[in-house]
Amino acid sequence: MMYYLYYLSQPPHYVLSGFNVFQYISFRAVCAAITAFLLCLLFGSWVIRLLTSLKFGQPIRSAEEVHRLHELHGGKKGTPTMGGVLLMGSVVIATLLWARWDNGFVWLCLFTIVFTAALGFVDDYLKVKKKKSDGVPGRVKLVCQFFLAVVVTAYFLLNPSLQVQAKELFIPFFKDPIVENLGWFTLIFYALVIMGASNAVNLTDGLDGLATGCTVTVASTYAVMTYAAGSIPLSTYLDLPFYRQSGELAVLCAALVGAGLGFLWFNCHPATVFMGDTGSLSIGSTLGVVAICCKQELLLAVVGGIFVIEALSVIVQVLSFKLRGKRVLLMAPLHHHFELKGWKENTVIVRFWAMSLMFAFLGLATLKLR
Repeated sequence: MMYYLYYLSQPPHYVLSGFNVFQYISFRAVCAAITAFLLCLLFGSWVIRLLTSLKFGQPIRSAEEVHRLHELHGGKKGTPTMGGVLLMGSVVIATLLWARWDNGFVWLCLFTIVFTAALGFVDDYLKVKKKKSDGVPGRVKLVCQFFLAVVVTAYFLLNPSLQVQAKELFIPFFKDPIVENLGWFTLIFYALVIMGASNAVNLTDGLDGLATGCTVTVASTYAVMTYAAGSIPLSTYLDLPFYRQSGELAVLCAALVGAGLGFLWFNCHPATVFMGDTGSLSIGSTLGVVAICCKQELLLAVVGGIFVIEALSVIVQVLSFKLRGKRVLLMAPLHHHFELKGWKENTVIVRFWAMSLMFAFLGLATLKLR
């Protein structure tokens, strides 16, 4: 219906008073955010009841595995998981309602959402069924994520109008690409972006609302980035690489912001639903693909600083234990380290949100500091 209204804004229909507003990406992005937010609020309680009735409760690691952490989070056992169905479902619906259907980048991101949400759903289901924290084997997840990277790379490199720019590598604070032709290393680079973002968000999703709140700040930043990259005047003024199709992704990013805020209504501490891997794997992969579509891949490491720090904390912890036989942190990811240091869960969450907001501001600063 809303997509039809967009076409009513085109000649000869533009003479109909008011319909011209649907031509503007900014207007449709705001509408997508509101739509996704309302969808989460309207269907949130129903989805939670459904997940509860299906006994899709979150398994918690046993006291034998992590005694102190079990004391802190044992009460969350049985809280419905797979809430990512609500979160990402709202994004898909809002995007279909308000974004243009003739935009290839939009469909590429929607495919990413559905594909990775399905992977996460299977992972969550196996965890619930086995009542353990082990779901889909890690290698299988990586293979699926690499397949997604192949699809994304093929879309760019097989499209004559996109392939030249797709091979360029930009870094924050610099106007010109530092590498003008990545060649087939483009596939490896895209795979690292998608897999890294997906798993980083997944690792961050360990406290009530932590990953959701950080997602809102990152998606908000990329709504601005994609809008600017899709506008000739703005991209020229800001010295950004121009991709005409990327502007429409501002609608999808805004939908993710709205859905994140709506989901946070139920996911804030104490959470009545968790997004699970259904949500976290999908969010991370989608942000990675969006970053690729606006040629701001490395900036994602800045804007998504919390996700990066969380992932690095796990890598450092594992390497330190294997090489030195000692742990650097009390527990990884980093948010659990601070919990075991005595910080209250809400304290960790809000402080990490504040840091995420600062990383987002730093990312936006790169628009002019070039």
